[in-house]
Amino acid sequence: MSIILLIFLNYLFLMNALFSFELSVYFSRLITRMRNIEFYDFKKIFFSIIVVSLLFSKSQAQITAGSTGDIEPRTLIDKPTAGMMKHGSFGMSIDFFQTGGVLFNLNAGVMERLSFGISYGGTNIIGSNQVAWNKSPGVNLKFRLFDEENSFPAICFGFDSQGKETFIDSLNRYRVKSLGFYATGSKNIEIMGYLSLHAGINRTLETNDNDKDLNFFIGAEKTIGRDASFIVEYDFGNNDSKPPLDIEQKSRLHSGFRWNFGRGITLGINLKEIHREDKVFSIGNRTIFVEYINIF
Repeated sequence: MSIILLIFLNYLFLMNALFSFELSVYFSRLITRMRNIEFYDFKKIFFSIIVVSLLFSKSQAQITAGSTGDIEPRTLIDKPTAGMMKHGSFGMSIDFFQTGGVLFNLNAGVMERLSFGISYGGTNIIGSNQVAWNKSPGVNLKFRLFDEENSFPAICFGFDSQGKETFIDSLNRYRVKSLGFYATGSKNIEIMGYLSLHAGINRTLETNDNDKDLNFFIGAEKTIGRDASFIVEYDFGNNDSKPPLDIEQKSRLHSGFRWNFGRGITLGINLKEIHREDKVFSIGNRTIFVEYINIF
């Protein structure tokens, strides 16, 4: 356990160094360049990738939910795990959230220890109001430093510029801040199927509120039979001292359910921002998740 803490602490100092020197500048410039892409051109590129991926994929559908899953879950609800895409695999997922919002995600396992992805979406995509697209696409990169062993968790480092849910123009941020740079660890335990435990730290690039603190998050996934999983996630919200007005607390508890629908398709329901007030539990937000994974 001390080794894990040492790795996380070393990464903490590394991230602070990165933000002080050239790498943070590089990612800022990359995101700025992506913002300057004409919307029509990016939309063509993004959906062309989806079509090409479907046309050239083999019929080797992969499963992420339940005890028969053969692909490691890469995320809980809003936060990442140390799970990775297999080399040569690709995944497409869609998040449906409030105000008719939709977020499209594409991810690929480019190497055994390296995955890359892009994302794009907006609000009012479902409904009759005018569509409000996100200002820029998101990019994510994940590298696995250590594989899981009997007494040691899998450890991953990564970067993700994609925030979650609606983009708030007045605050120049997403309702749920993007991860930015992060480190995460995951450990599986065989108990009536599998119990997966996860923990991580991150530092976001969305710091217009001058909150540059490191954030911490934890979570767990429990398989339910062969084809389903239950998920719980807790975000400490250390980097969100001034959350949007519609968020009750900066720390957030989420839960979710995943079901393997077959042929590489996973369906999910998320209950977000669960809190208790006056002995009554309430749910701040409900979202839907759909994922498809296959091999080139």
